[in-house]
Amino acid sequence: MEEKTVVAEARATLSYARISSRKVKIVADLMRGKSVDEALKIAKFAPKASSEILEKLLNSAIANAENNHFMNRSNLYVAEIYANQGPTLKRIRPAAKGSAVRIRKRTSHITIVLREKESK
Repeated sequence: MEEKTVVAEARATLSYARISSRKVKIVADLMRGKSVDEALKIAKFAPKASSEILEKLLNSAIANAENNHFMNRSNLYVAEIYANQGPTLKRIRPAAKGSAVRIRKRTSHITIVLREKESK
């Protein structure tokens, strides 16, 4: 019979962020698998709209890990980070000849999961 090992993980989720998930995934892919400090640097200096949002969310996940799960910050790494599409806000803009054009304001749900590296 197999024994399942429970891996402690801390997560932070942001729902209904007013940015397209496609834009978030660009920076998220750079941060995945990196140590927490390296991921923070990527979020701080990446010239993308989503980096400020991801930096705040990563800081929140780090705080959750330290305060709620008693994890050591120096051993933390970004195990999972993903951005799923949220509901789209539909707006209408007047166009030529009395017609209207639909504007889609996309939202996303972003999740960061942190885990501790096993020290050998």
